[in-house]
Amino acid sequence: MEREKQLKVNAIKDGTVIDRIPSSQLFRVIEILSLEDCDSQITFGMNLESKHLESKAIIKISERFFEDDDINRIALIAPEAKFNIIKDYEVVEKRQVTVPDAIVGIAKCFNPDCITNHQPITTRFATKHTDKGLLLVCHYCEKVTDEHNLKIISKNT
Repeated sequence: MEREKQLKVNAIKDGTVIDRIPSSQLFRVIEILSLEDCDSQITFGMNLESKHLESKAIIKISERFFEDDDINRIALIAPEAKFNIIKDYEVVEKRQVTVPDAIVGIAKCFNPDCITNHQPITTRFATKHTDKGLLLVCHYCEKVTDEHNLKIISKNT
């Protein structure tokens, strides 16, 4: 009889599990959330089977919780992601990310002539959902940024 081998990952007592990240976006999520500077235990996996995505990634972070602006950053590149808040080994809250109508201070305008790239002005975009994907319209120069030109500002930037 062949025995099935399985690697087990310990549950976290308190923290956040980010699920349904497209595998191709895993390292971008790690960068955006500045997890490389995090002292907490982090476990991640990628190219995992998923019912909702072609393949998914997951991140488990002990003792770390995220603010709305962090969740909005992730919504721009992983619109199907879910944040599961863990307290005392139990899921106490599930948050499906949603792209807000306005993005403030979390993305950079790709137009080199935009005032936000030359003055200390917080960026502001209106979001538009189209059949080509998410578009951001700059409040100041009105240029449209698509997912190929999207530069997300991390907290440390």
